[in-house]
Amino acid sequence: MFERVAMVTGGIGELGRSICERLTRQGCRVAALDIALTTNGDDGRGWQAGLAREGRDIALIAGDVTDFDSCAHAVARAESELGPVDILVNCAGITRDASLGKLDKGGWDAVLATNLDSVFNVTKHVIDGMTQRGFGRIVNISSLNGVKGQFGQTNYSAAKAGMHGFTMALAREVARKGVTVNTVSPGYMNTRMVEAVPRGILDRIVEEIPVGRLGDTREIAALVGFLCSDEAAFITGANYSINGGHHMH
Repeated sequence: MFERVAMVTGGIGELGRSICERLTRQGCRVAALDIALTTNGDDGRGWQAGLAREGRDIALIAGDVTDFDSCAHAVARAESELGPVDILVNCAGITRDASLGKLDKGGWDAVLATNLDSVFNVTKHVIDGMTQRGFGRIVNISSLNGVKGQFGQTNYSAAKAGMHGFTMALAREVARKGVTVNTVSPGYMNTRMVEAVPRGILDRIVEEIPVGRLGDTREIAALVGFLCSDEAAFITGANYSINGGHHMH
């Protein structure tokens, strides 16, 4: 593919890193946007340096995807360093699990803001440029549980389902302008968040997955990479489940 500029939100999380790495292998210049760059001990510099030794450069940009103005600044910085954003992967997400009876307003607001409001907050700042240039790829990372629901996740499931509603509506708006918008809905992956689930519960989850294992973040990244490519120009408004057959629809 032609060299493109890509931005990945939640870019230094486990899935975000895999997606960033995949896009660099496809020749993209990549900006990883993540609030964790300012709030925790892992600032991504070691990861960035390791990729640089392989000849793959990734820009690290701190920003809060729940804040509209912070997203504007982050996009402006990415475009000043790398060029206009051609590809956006909305991957930022959190969980605050509790049954509805126990879920407080803060847990609802935090998940909706990070997982759903963020999609508007970042996409709003890149969509006009994409349509004006006649090329764009937007991939929204939703979840298996946005399709089938999950006990204790009314907030998370609602946000992830909302992401695909956003996908379908925007896809209709920009399809004739060379911009595609798609959703990828992963199932249970071999990430720290999933592996923190109590062993007995996790074992039962794996038993329900027909392929008999957790997914690998690189498998998600491979699908995202294709959807971001020039060859995927006829795919838009779709929701791709990638969950080992855990939920078929």
